[in-house]
Amino acid sequence: MAEQITGPDGLPSVRGTGRTVRRRTARHTPLPRRPHRARTRTALVAAGLAVIGALGPTSSSALAPSVEGPRPGHHPARFVPGPCPETPEPIPGRCGFLEVPENRTRKHTRTIRTTVAIIPATSAKPAGDPVVFMEGGPGGDAIGAIPFLIASQVNQDRDLIVMTQRGGLYSQPNLACPEMDRFNASAVGMPYDAPSTGRGLVRAAKECRDRLTAEGADLSAYNTTENAADFAALRKALGIQKWNVYGYSYGTDLGLTYLRRHPHGIRSLAIDSVVPPQIVSLPWAWDSAQEGINAIFAACEAQPACKARYPDLSRTLTEQVRRLEANPLKLTVPPPGGGTPVKVVLDGGTLVNLLVTNGQLVPSADVPAALYELAAGNPTRLAQAQAAGATPAIGEFAHGLTHSVACAEWAPGYSKRDVLEAGRRAFPGWPDSVLAHAPQLPFEHDLCRAWNVPDRTGVQRVATHSKVPTLIISGTFDAKTGASWGPFTGRTLPRSTAVVIPGITHWVVPQEPCAASVLRSFLTRPTAPDTGCVAGVVPKPFTITP
Repeated sequence: MAEQITGPDGLPSVRGTGRTVRRRTARHTPLPRRPHRARTRTALVAAGLAVIGALGPTSSSALAPSVEGPRPGHHPARFVPGPCPETPEPIPGRCGFLEVPENRTRKHTRTIRTTVAIIPATSAKPAGDPVVFMEGGPGGDAIGAIPFLIASQVNQDRDLIVMTQRGGLYSQPNLACPEMDRFNASAVGMPYDAPSTGRGLVRAAKECRDRLTAEGADLSAYNTTENAADFAALRKALGIQKWNVYGYSYGTDLGLTYLRRHPHGIRSLAIDSVVPPQIVSLPWAWDSAQEGINAIFAACEAQPACKARYPDLSRTLTEQVRRLEANPLKLTVPPPGGGTPVKVVLDGGTLVNLLVTNGQLVPSADVPAALYELAAGNPTRLAQAQAAGATPAIGEFAHGLTHSVACAEWAPGYSKRDVLEAGRRAFPGWPDSVLAHAPQLPFEHDLCRAWNVPDRTGVQRVATHSKVPTLIISGTFDAKTGASWGPFTGRTLPRSTAVVIPGITHWVVPQEPCAASVLRSFLTRPTAPDTGCVAGVVPKPFTITP
């Protein structure tokens, strides 16, 4: 039976026979954060993880490009050495493709490819069990995460394996939706929750869906079950006996599913910014938003300078959400980095979602200042953050995977009314027009009717019970995947250690050296990681304006 305990900071934690570590006292300087391109709406979905010898020949001919694309017919998965993708920072390792059936439930299905990168350990004597990384999203760029994994020294003592998820960037097919990217760019100048905005979003999604299916994509096969089976196939194709799994955000949903369905060969599991498969849903997003935003406000209250300058932040936020929803601001401002001014709309829904982006658009340290500037009639900071979304990276985010997962696994079983009620519980007094839409996934029920994939909640909305050693890492400022869901997930993982890091948002390890140190310690000793540095972490000072 799980036990409810209270940490030294007075915050509740949940643990079973696993343990929860939660502290706040001094803070380390963070590692460079992953540069998040500006994204709006669905691109910011709830909306990071000796093998070289197992790859066979290492001559240049073995890594030559393969001219063979996806083939029809059902055949076992296989690894094919090939060139590394051309990326801004060259990949310091070997690459190839995993070929797998698109839909394992069908006898006749085409073959698809995912790109695999293998980065050698920096140690002269690496351990034999590598680390495999599972990207977030769904639909995120796994290859783009490599520099941040290396900066966090995830490959210090073990080779690091990074595979694109089916449908992601550099996979074949790539389920990118330029139609949705272009809509998202224009949507910065639209009311967030207006019916006309929803119709535009659904129209763009349907255009993408129609194109992908016309190109042969079986969207029902782009789900977490098949995703997990791909990773199981990769381990076997590379001839790896045991490996360690590290995932963040959706990658934790995937990692937990992988552990449940394919436990053989998993030495340890590390999950960062946790999405519990048995809980994740559209209403769930409101719980996480409330927890992350309130944690920022509580941290400000705990800092005398912030408390004095920005009192009663919760009331201020409610007032501004209500004011902007009743009278949206229409502004023309330059993006944060300068350039051509952009027309933007700031309404209540826009304000909430700027906060839920977890520092991608408005740094957490700036949130109190931004709210008080807005209340004083200066919306520039927030307007510029919104303007950043006008220049998205077209085609780099796989919306096709995002909505194939969300519409099959997250949306079913909960009505629009359920989303509204969850919003009302999280933020009493906010307008229903704002609360009717799950943060980061507005109009998702409407979009899912157009996306039209089968309900998979029966096989996916299941807790993972396992005795495999597990490290659970959460950040208190995370408004996408609330920190309390980490210890909650540990209830069915008796050999788990849950670590809650104060003052950190989504994907903790690249932001906080202590978390990276704990992860490396866990990989060395999965049943007894060194969590001592957690006692020295506190939120950094908030921005104080005159």
